[in-house]
Formats: sequence, C-alpha cells, structure tokens
Amino acid sequence: MRRVAGLVALAALLSSQALAAGMDPRNPTCPANPNWAATGPMKFTLGKDGGKRILYAEGQIDAGVTARLQAALDKNKPVDEIWLRSPGGDARAGTEAGKLIRAAMIPTRIPNGWACFSACNFMFMGGRIRFVDPGGLFIVHMFTHTSDRREIEANVLRGTESTVGMIGDIEQDSALLASEDNDFLIRMGVSRKLLTEVMYQQKAVAEQGGDQSTRRCLTHDEVLKYNVANVQ
Repeated sequence: MRRVAGLVALAALLSSQALAAGMDPRNPTCPANPNWAATGPMKFTLGKDGGKRILYAEGQIDAGVTARLQAALDKNKPVDEIWLRSPGGDARAGTEAGKLIRAAMIPTRIPNGWACFSACNFMFMGGRIRFVDPGGLFIVHMFTHTSDRREIEANVLRGTESTVGMIGDIEQDSALLASEDNDFLIRMGVSRKLLTEVMYQQKAVAEQGGDQSTRRCLTHDEVLKYNVANVQ
C-alpha cells in the first residue's frame, strides 16, 4: 500500500511540474498548447524572410488542401520555402500534398515556436530539403480509424454483424494506410524506424491507467536521427 501511495504521489508531483513548465501532463514530451493554428482549413499566404519568398501553410488539412496548395504555388512562384503550422487532419490528403511539394522541389521548414502534428508530418516530409528549427515541434501519433468512440459504440449496439463488418473495414483500411506510410517514408528519404520506434509505439486513443499519452514531440536529436530534418 505504501508503494502504491508513493507512486501516486510521484505521478502527482510530475504532473504538477509539467503544468508549471507549461507542458501537457498527459503528453509530457509536448507543451500543453502547441502553436499549430487549429482554426479552419489550411490557408497559404506569401511572406518574406531575409529576402526569401516564404509560403506560410497554416491550419487544418482537409481533402481540398492539395488543390489549394497547387493554386498558391502557381500564383506565388517562385517559392523558396514552405513553413508549416498545423494540427493535422486528413492523413491521405497530407500525403498527397507532400508529394506535390516533392515534385516542386521546395524546401520545408517548421520554424521556432510552430508545431506540425499528424497529417502535417507528411506534408513536411515532402520537402527535398527539410529544416526543423530549434523550438519547432514535429509531433507524431499513431494514425487510426478508431478514434470516434461514438461510432464504434453505435455499431456495437446494432449487433454482432454490424460490429464484425466495422472491424473488418478498420483492419483493411488501417493495413493499407500503414503500407502507404511506409512507402511514403522510403520515397522521401525518412527512416522507417520513425514508424516502428515512435509513431506505432503511441496509443491511438487515451485509456484508463497511468499512461494517457497519445502524441509525442520529437527531440531535436530524434528529428535528425530519423532524417525527418536532413539539414541542421
């Protein structure tokens, strides 16, 4: 009992320290409020930094992001870099936008203070040259098709046949998405160990128990180790 009480006290202490440091107690590698421009679909605006023409990519990734990105590139050419700030969104749309960035051979950057999460990872990895500045956040999680618990519960209530069908669809699409992720990382020159050692080690959804984490902020050393950033 004393050991359990001690562990509870330690967890409470670590949680309070994380809060004091502005970190997320459930995801202790990440800040509590990442700067990832969560409001509205991703927008593209042109700016300048040190004489470079920068395309700022900010907001949620939806099915229309690739078309908007192509239009922005056509309108604002030449673009020297694309800077990303996003909470993610549609995983496959992020991959398609990443492929477009690679075809255009434009470097990508996560600048100091900005955060790139989930589907944004794949847009960022499209850069032939990739920068994650000190203080920039590359945040990963395990992609899933089971995060909508209300949909799962509804299928369970409909009965066994509906539940089995849902599970089959999830398994098939998840396997396809994992294969697509693996292929994309190979093509972009990013280590596949990013998937096996980091992304797929995260839980898809928070559960009861001690570890509530569902996302992970890579350290600067990890960003370089997995070749997420290929320039220091």
